[in-house]
Amino acid sequence: MNRPDKLPKILTDDEAEHLLEQPNQRYFGPHRDYLFIRLMLKAGLRSAEVVSLEPDHIDMPTGKIVVREGKGAKDRTLWISNDLRDGIGEWMDRRPESDFLLPTKKGTKVDTSHLRRSVKRYAKKAEIAEIDRVSPHTLRHTFATRLLRETGNIRKVQKALGHSDISTTMIYTHIVDGELEEAMKGL
Repeated sequence: MNRPDKLPKILTDDEAEHLLEQPNQRYFGPHRDYLFIRLMLKAGLRSAEVVSLEPDHIDMPTGKIVVREGKGAKDRTLWISNDLRDGIGEWMDRRPESDFLLPTKKGTKVDTSHLRRSVKRYAKKAEIAEIDRVSPHTLRHTFATRLLRETGNIRKVQKALGHSDISTTMIYTHIVDGELEEAMKGL
C-alpha cells in the first residue's frame, strides 16, 4: 500500500490536553462544548453522531454508548471511561429537557457548524499549531491513532470508527509507521 500524500492531522497528547482546558465549564455552552470535544477525542465520534446522541444511547452504569444510525445508517457500540461517564452524569443534572444529550439551552439539536467553529476557537486559544487543519474530524483522527498505538490492532480501530472497509482505516497505520521510523532513526 502506498503512503498517502497527506496524512490526517492529529493532536499530540499535550495539544489535546490544552484543548480540553479551554472551555470554561462554569457556563452552559462551554461545558457542553467540553463534553462534545471529550466524546470525539475519547470515543471517536463524528460531528453528526455526537450532536445526535440521546440520553438513552448511553448506559450510565457500564459507560456503553450505542451510536444510532452513524454514517451509512449503521449502529455501533463504544465504551467511555468512568471519568467521562461521571462528567456526563454531572451534565445530566444541568441540561435542559431535551431529546438530545448535549442540546442548546432551548433543548434543540446543536448544529455541526457550531461544533466546527467551537473546536477552531478553542484550538486557537490553546495555541495549537497548524490551526487550519484542526477540526472536529481531527479529534476523531487523534482518537483512532491513540487507539491503534494502545491496542496495535487495526481491526479494533476499524470497529470503533464504524468503517465497513479496512482500507479506510489503514491510513492510521501510516501515522504510526512514521512515528516508528522517527523513533528508530533517533536510536
